[in-house]
Amino acid sequence: MDDPLGPHDLEIARRFTAGRAAVWRCLTEPALIGEWFCPRPWRATDIIIELVPGGRFSTIIRGPEGEVHDEGPGCVLDVAAPSRLVWTSALGPGWRPLPAAPGGLAFTAVMTLRDAGDGGTLYAARALHATAEARQRHAAMGFAEGWGAAADQLGTLALTL
Repeated sequence: MDDPLGPHDLEIARRFTAGRAAVWRCLTEPALIGEWFCPRPWRATDIIIELVPGGRFSTIIRGPEGEVHDEGPGCVLDVAAPSRLVWTSALGPGWRPLPAAPGGLAFTAVMTLRDAGDGGTLYAARALHATAEARQRHAAMGFAEGWGAAADQLGTLALTL
């Protein structure tokens, strides 16, 4: 993103060899989202994404030991194909406020794609948090490692399309 990071933001960025159209498909097609969204051996299932503002975005995250994380549906805030996808776990479909899930983490994800100039794609994923405490908690949960591994999986998957 060109905007400076805010005090409560976390971000990862990558340069992918794959073109922007392929990366966009990976961000927006449920079958493809399931291939990269979580660092392996974790996986995302039951994926729903409605690519309209106010639409539903939901996944169930499953761990290798049978762990299940389902914080319910989030809300798509902005879709500018093939450049920008924004969703939040703080609101439900139709911009309905959600109660905080016990142990959950509310944030807004901003994913941007730009042409790299050589057929590749510049990818950035930013997590916006309401407070410094939420940002720190997300960082301590392994944001850089987890979102970084997922981004690497995204770049590899996009090359196969």
